[in-house]
Amino acid sequence: MSADEIIHQITRLRIMAVLNTLERREAMEFTQLKAMIETTDGNLGAHLDTLARAGYVDVEKLFVGRRPQTRVKATTIGRRAFRGHIAFLRKIIDQAEAGQRRK
Repeated sequence: MSADEIIHQITRLRIMAVLNTLERREAMEFTQLKAMIETTDGNLGAHLDTLARAGYVDVEKLFVGRRPQTRVKATTIGRRAFRGHIAFLRKIIDQAEAGQRRK
């Protein structure tokens, strides 16, 4: 088991953590996601592009009334990758804790 290099970057990890709190088919509006992870439009957009190219998120652009809206959701592949990365991090923590107990 190893780190997922795409998710490992802190902003992408935060994006995936937030999106994984949603129901499987539920999406989050771009501005809400931006506020939750405390980043800029450009920074969030660039990281979403990386995640989308990896197949980890779906980005949907639509109009609500006359206003553009961007919605983002984690894909099945993205959810699986996130769970794998979290398992990797837990393993590191477990090994560190086991080492401390042996002292």
